[in-house]
Amino acid sequence: MLDIRQIPVLNDNYIYLLREPVSGAVAVVDPAVAAPVLTEAEQLGWRITHILNTHHHGDHVGGNMEIKAATNCTIVGPGSDAARIPGIDVHVADGDSFVFGAETAKVFFVPGHTRGHIAYWFKDSDALFCGDTMFSIGCGRLFEGTPQQMWTSLSRLRDLPDQTRIYCAHEYTASNVRFAVSVDPDNKALRAYEADVTEKRARNIPTVPSTLKLERAANPFLRADQPDLQAAIGMAGQPAVDVFAEVRRRKDVF
Repeated sequence: MLDIRQIPVLNDNYIYLLREPVSGAVAVVDPAVAAPVLTEAEQLGWRITHILNTHHHGDHVGGNMEIKAATNCTIVGPGSDAARIPGIDVHVADGDSFVFGAETAKVFFVPGHTRGHIAYWFKDSDALFCGDTMFSIGCGRLFEGTPQQMWTSLSRLRDLPDQTRIYCAHEYTASNVRFAVSVDPDNKALRAYEADVTEKRARNIPTVPSTLKLERAANPFLRADQPDLQAAIGMAGQPAVDVFAEVRRRKDVF
């Protein structure tokens, strides 16, 4: 399995260093900045061979060129948005298999937050790197996409196995939980997680990764087709995409 190291940067970003032990290949997922990544890799004795970008925002690609200059690594990203991915070498698209040493990532096209967003699922390591599409108990703002696009994207990720670990790119969980409780107050799984998140953040412990099993039970953005969530927001029997759009609207002004 992948050896995964989490690097907190900026106010609330997470960068991930992945090492595939058979080949020794090392990837950086969404480097917002370069210096902490290069320092961590040097301390671990890992030689960076790849950068995996999920989307073009500066807090995900800001370190691309400095890391590439220092390591001569290969930058992988969404081919449909290649013009906005600095230094991109390898273009990937929905359904592609990206071979990373002895591991393989399936690429998902998950527009909504941006028009070209992708995610990488390493099945054998139960690891999903989903950028800003899904957060623990949340999802990304719809900067460039539509509610239908984001609902479709989240629904596809929701179908992955329960044990999939959700390596999202931000530590937003505490605020996401506060919002989720406001729209889904009787959700027992959410209430249990609320207590866990409160305890972890009080000790400055990351809440990421979570698991897809937890997200499926407690994340309101994954539950727009569930009758109890629909009833809780006064939209019983309404189309799931409309329910999703309303939950997202409420979060935007929360």
